[in-house]
Amino acid sequence: MTVVEKIESGRIGGAGWPTVFIIAGAGTVSAFQVGKAPMALSAIQGDLGVSLAVVSWLISAFAIVGAGFGAPIGLVVDRIGAKRMVVGGLLCQALGSGLGAVAESAGPLILSRVIEGLGFVSVLVAAPTIILATVSPGLRDRAIAVWATVMPVGMTVVMLASPLFTYLEWRGFWLLNAAILFGYGLFFAACVPARGAAKQADRIGAQLVHVVAAPGPWVLAALFAAFSAAFFAIFGFLPAILTGEFGLSQTLASTVAAIAVAASGMGNLAAGALLSAGRRPVQVLTAGFVAMTVLGFGVLGAGFAWPVVAGLAVLFSFMAGLVPVVLMGSVQELAPRPDLVGATMGFAIQGNNAGMLAGPVTAAALAASFGWGSVAVAMAVVLVAAILLGRAGPGARG
Repeated sequence: MTVVEKIESGRIGGAGWPTVFIIAGAGTVSAFQVGKAPMALSAIQGDLGVSLAVVSWLISAFAIVGAGFGAPIGLVVDRIGAKRMVVGGLLCQALGSGLGAVAESAGPLILSRVIEGLGFVSVLVAAPTIILATVSPGLRDRAIAVWATVMPVGMTVVMLASPLFTYLEWRGFWLLNAAILFGYGLFFAACVPARGAAKQADRIGAQLVHVVAAPGPWVLAALFAAFSAAFFAIFGFLPAILTGEFGLSQTLASTVAAIAVAASGMGNLAAGALLSAGRRPVQVLTAGFVAMTVLGFGVLGAGFAWPVVAGLAVLFSFMAGLVPVVLMGSVQELAPRPDLVGATMGFAIQGNNAGMLAGPVTAAALAASFGWGSVAVAMAVVLVAAILLGRAGPGARG
């Protein structure tokens, strides 16, 4: 009997919660790897003597890996089993972080980030499929909401660890993350019950064609892309807006951004509570997208004082947190077959990362040419399209 099974055998109610929190922990320590790079850019730039443009690839590598390999990784999950994939993803990230700590130039360091990115996407695709497959239906919405908090929680924890980063320096911080990932991989392997992989009659190529030919995964990917493009169009530049437009210090601007990002985790939990209380997914999804549209204008285009902008950014983040819970909870419904849930989740992650790439680039180009108000208008167009599309996808789930 595993540790989780022993815990669950003695609990009253709350079936599956120990497993859910252990799975969420795997996502949280993986999210550390996203948050550690932005805070280390200047230190790495000075240590290795490279330009900001080169070192920025430490951030972009994660999004590119996810945008290109989400669905194939999902197919591997469906074949070898989600637990093995999570453990492998954690160990892969540990390897990448360890190699990065000893890199002497930008090339090996960026390669180490690609290795980390592969492991990160593996965890992001595989872990929620364990929740979908094992948690009782009555708890599933709240369990998915807990899983959705891993990014804001992980990134916020890393931001708050800046004194430790200063003490260890970036190489020591990379090694610390490698140790955490390795240890958690072993812990996960010992604690989470294994489930056999689904039998696959088709070749991987045929399965991939089947996923790409079905409308559901495209709807899911498009909605994730719209969400992440709008979210990162704001939060990719919020510290720069607060410092450049309002004259805030870098420390204060970063603190405001961290608080706002953390608010999305509260929105995730609120979404789970609403769905468990009987709210239709279309209502929750639409509320999130509509609020993002309106509040986006307040953050970017209304000319408010900075405290108002900061407050609206927190509200934007909170309401945005409603969206991914609905989308992840709809993966089973939108998968073309039960044995392709992992691949569908991977396809959704590809959409999410495509939006993460496109959103900040497009926002920067529009802001440079037409001002931040034009970014709010472009966001509104994308989000209104997402609302309409949602009525044919997750919104259709009763």
